[in-house]
Amino acid sequence: MTPLAFLLILVVTFLGMEVFAWVMHRYVMHGWLWSWHRSHHEPREGAFELNDLFAVVFALPAIVLIAIGTWSNVWALPVGLGITAYGAVYFYFHDGLVHRRFPTGFDGRSGFWQRRIQAHRLHHAIHTKHGCVSYGFLWVRSARELKAELVQKRGSSSSGA
Repeated sequence: MTPLAFLLILVVTFLGMEVFAWVMHRYVMHGWLWSWHRSHHEPREGAFELNDLFAVVFALPAIVLIAIGTWSNVWALPVGLGITAYGAVYFYFHDGLVHRRFPTGFDGRSGFWQRRIQAHRLHHAIHTKHGCVSYGFLWVRSARELKAELVQKRGSSSSGA
């Protein structure tokens, strides 16, 4: 495999993880595994929360792909590394920059990061399984759109719809 092909697969995998993460967050974490994710929408007691198990589960395919890519099928290595890179950036951003679970040494004041921080905070404006907005990380809508959606959802839930 050429270095360019390796890099292309890694980058495409990294970007594809955004789609995977959105689907998992919207339909699994706020769906049938809310029992784990709920801990993330409630005040945390201690260093860990049940939601942290998702990081372990999501790391397993990356570990397997890196091992396969190292031992036999070279295409699996950039896929595993792309998944790992996305997980590392997400961990740094989500747990460090947004939730302040550890110091990042980075203030995140750029427009790029501020938009994502605002979207994530609007996601956490709802403490239940239903009615949240903004399930993504890299691709987020504007705070204005998300606030309007929250208002619309609150209005439709209070009217019995």
